[in-house]
Order: sequence, then C-alpha cells, then structure tokens
Amino acid sequence: MEQLLLKMDDKSDVKVIAASAYNFNIELVKKVGKDDIPELIEISHCMADRFGTQALLTKTNIPKYFNSDTLPFLARNKGKIIGYIIGVPLEYFKQESWAHFDVNLSKKNTLYTYAFVVNSKYRGKGGYGKTLKRIYINWAKKQKYTYVTGHVEQGIAKRFHARTEIVKVFPEWYGLKTPFEYYRRSLS
Repeated sequence: MEQLLLKMDDKSDVKVIAASAYNFNIELVKKVGKDDIPELIEISHCMADRFGTQALLTKTNIPKYFNSDTLPFLARNKGKIIGYIIGVPLEYFKQESWAHFDVNLSKKNTLYTYAFVVNSKYRGKGGYGKTLKRIYINWAKKQKYTYVTGHVEQGIAKRFHARTEIVKVFPEWYGLKTPFEYYRRSLS
C-alpha cells in the first residue's frame, strides 16, 4: 500500500468546475493527491455511520474510485473538503449481479453514482449538496451520458427528478437490513 502512496503526488490534480464568491468550489478530480486522502477518509465516515464499514474510503480503495476512469467531484468550502460524489461507468460493475438488472449495461450510456456524501455539518445548509449533485448531473450530460443511476434507501428516489424510475428493489443491500432501490434517471 505504501508503494501506491509513494507514486502519488502530494497535491490532487483538479479542475475547478464551479466557484462562488464565498470560497466554495466544485472540483473534478483528475488525479487524487496524498494531501486530500485524510479528508476523504474522514468524510466517508459520514456514510459509514449509516451504511456500514463497506462505505468507508481507505488508502487502499481511494485510487479505485478517484482515477481517470471515474468522474469524482469534490466540494470544498474555504479549502476544506466537505463532500464528494463519485460517478462510475456502469460497465465497471459488470461482475456485480445487480448491474444485470439494468438494460443499459454494455451500452456505455449510464453513469452509476457510487457515492454521494456531504459532511453532516453542511447538510441542509447553504445548498452545498444540491449544488454538488447539480454540477455532477450537468457534467454527466456534457460527457454524453444518457442516464445516471444509483442505489438509495427505499423511498428516497421518489424525491428525485420526475424522470427517475425504480429499476429494482433489493430487500437487503450488502448486509444492511434496510431495503434499497436501484434507480435510473434519464438525463434527456
């Protein structure tokens, strides 16, 4: 693992996609750097509290989700990472049984939302999460994706955009006792 980190630059290579006058930025991560790893791991605990330890980012799995094959975005407020959203082409998950319920598997037109988390101190305040999600959706459209998908707790997807449909409900999701639904949102 340390060899992986030795090859990593200190600073992340990012492109600022949106910025506010109040020092809030949304950044597309081209390559994650060592300096951002502790904050990413810390924020992933907000998801792990709810979804279990499998939701944790680690030094080992961060390069798997923050790389040139994914669309990872960071939300920074005053230079500190307060959230992230990671989009991954659906084909990345072709070995997963759930992916085969999606008729778009192998069509290369679907971006799977692997993770979407905002630090609990910033949820429901200032529109940080909504801004991060909106920019992610717009970026997916620009990359010619037709759909965005993901898994959420049952009942949550109905609050999404009107063009969102439930593809499949899973009574248990990776050991969690709460039913999860796999949703698909059309971007057209």
